[in-house]
Amino acid sequence: MEHEYTNDLIHETSPYLLQHAHNPVNWKPWGEKALDQAKKENKLIIVSIGYAACHWCHVMEHESFEDPKVAEIMNTNFINIKVDREERPDIDQVYMNAVQLMTGSGGWPLNMITLPDGRPVWGGTYFPKGNWVDALKQIAGLHEKQPDKLVEYADKLEQGIKAVDVIDVNTNEINFEKEFIASSVKEWSANFDHQKGGTKRVPKFMMPNNYQFLLRYAYQTNDEELLAFVKNTLQKISYGGVYDHIGGGFSRYSTDDKWHVPHFEKMLYDNAQLVSLYSDAYLITKDPWFKTVVYETLDFVSRELTNEEGAFYSSLDADSNTPEGELEEGAFYVWTKEELKKLLEEDYELFSSYYNINAYGFWEKENYVLIRKDTDQKISDDNNINSEILAEKVSNWKKVLLQEREERSRPRLDDKTLTSWNALMLKGYLDAYRVFGEKAFLNAAIKNATFITKNQLQNNQSLFHNYKNGKSTVNGYLEDYALVIEAFIVLYQNTFDSEWLDIANQLTEYTLTHFFDKTKNIFYFTSDEDPELISRTIEYNDNVIPASNSIMGKNLFLLSHYYDRSDYKEISEKMLHNIQPQIESYASGYSNWLDLMLNFSFNFYELVIVGNDAENKLKELNQTYIPNKLLAGSASDSDQALLKNRFDQDRTLIYTCVNNACKFPVEDTNEVLKMID
Repeated sequence: MEHEYTNDLIHETSPYLLQHAHNPVNWKPWGEKALDQAKKENKLIIVSIGYAACHWCHVMEHESFEDPKVAEIMNTNFINIKVDREERPDIDQVYMNAVQLMTGSGGWPLNMITLPDGRPVWGGTYFPKGNWVDALKQIAGLHEKQPDKLVEYADKLEQGIKAVDVIDVNTNEINFEKEFIASSVKEWSANFDHQKGGTKRVPKFMMPNNYQFLLRYAYQTNDEELLAFVKNTLQKISYGGVYDHIGGGFSRYSTDDKWHVPHFEKMLYDNAQLVSLYSDAYLITKDPWFKTVVYETLDFVSRELTNEEGAFYSSLDADSNTPEGELEEGAFYVWTKEELKKLLEEDYELFSSYYNINAYGFWEKENYVLIRKDTDQKISDDNNINSEILAEKVSNWKKVLLQEREERSRPRLDDKTLTSWNALMLKGYLDAYRVFGEKAFLNAAIKNATFITKNQLQNNQSLFHNYKNGKSTVNGYLEDYALVIEAFIVLYQNTFDSEWLDIANQLTEYTLTHFFDKTKNIFYFTSDEDPELISRTIEYNDNVIPASNSIMGKNLFLLSHYYDRSDYKEISEKMLHNIQPQIESYASGYSNWLDLMLNFSFNFYELVIVGNDAENKLKELNQTYIPNKLLAGSASDSDQALLKNRFDQDRTLIYTCVNNACKFPVEDTNEVLKMID
């Protein structure tokens, strides 16, 4: 295909960067070459950051970056660098901190103007073309006439950026009381939306870790009201349009307060965590709809986000082509009444009642986003239809509409593989296997873990962050290590194959050598072997994905038990202690830290299964939700710390230990459950 313009991004592997390779803007990838050119020519730099599934990134590209006149201004006055935030989260974190300090908010696209040395002086998110051009002209003029003003501002902003990542050492006595957690949850609960689920805000993000923690906390404290809130939230989310009722899987967030109209991109990390969450929610509630959600979501992941090697792709775009060839948000997923009537014929009325093809489900431009309000039982009762017949009809509707939808122009796929997100999905498959016992889920998990060890792991100790076309080009970040360690621990707990646990431990040792700050008891996001940016960031706030530091805190806690490493436990404890002062007033931003605090505040059990029938005993135990435990086991004799001298040739014994004291071993899993709080 002939292109009028081609820039340096043509040599990249990131789908997001390749989308901009034929812009008239003379884009360059982040690297020494572009940064050296800016210094040599004394030019300001535009750092423009986005990702392939980002709707407003595409809008700004179309309006500004595809316009030759805008490109001329950018090319004449600036060195222009395009960054995929998913490929380079380290760069994204630095400039996101800067734009939040400048404007009080952030998001993508993120557009930053910096001095030739990379220090930021001005930025924001999406800009309409006119605003963007005006700003570029003003700043270029300032750089030419009063460069000292920009340098002065950059100096001040640099100090602010570095201050964002200052973690004060907590000099108080360590005290993880249950009352502290209760108080934090009470403060948080003032924002709960008990009717529509989630919190009282728009847009509504799913925030899986928030509900994973609240589910666990409600269960461990027998808080029926909190458990009802979590269950209602999970039902409302999965009844809403943010859940794809035809093809399975979740979009990123809802633009309204009833989970109806999503921002239609589908991200691997959301779906991975929601599989884990809905699996555990099923284990507690035995709600069959939650099981359906897990199975349909994994069907989607298998069908649309998995390659032949067992690796998982990153995302599907929010935008796709309409029948008229116009790129439009949600075009792949929405329906008109006329389409539905034609496809469903005599079933249309029942379908429209089930999925609200009415004022409640209407979006815009004659389009409807499918949304449920009622349970199957209520629909059966209201329409005087047998529940089994209804279930059969719903299944058939999904097949018919999925088949029709497959004929449409598909959303663009971001087919790069990120180690951290793959580890989240690996864990999602394992959590689903633990709960439902589906061997295919375990097979998918092992295939992905094998992919990671084969392609992303070097010498069993260091990781790459990305993978595309057989190449890995970026060193691993803390998120890659933290999430792979977590996933491999869970893989060990589901298979008792100690190889996975040993790799997790070796990766942990690597992070302590190359990421850990011993004076602050916290991990940096980047390795000490990576090129320096203007700030070495520390990720400690739990967001849509938990902070890499909170995940490492939990990993160290578990590995301290597996390897009898008191130093691991001490680091975990000190990390949590340093973060604790920030938790109470903003618990939703520290939910994974609170989950770790539950391990210290409540009894935490080592369940060790040793004997020929270990696999079956493990499956029996997994039928009960036990969040405050770790599992170890073997079908043969082992020197592993928790297994040594515990093997009996004639019996399969289960040891239940807490606070360095063990109960008498038993053979019946029901006896174990009686010993546990």
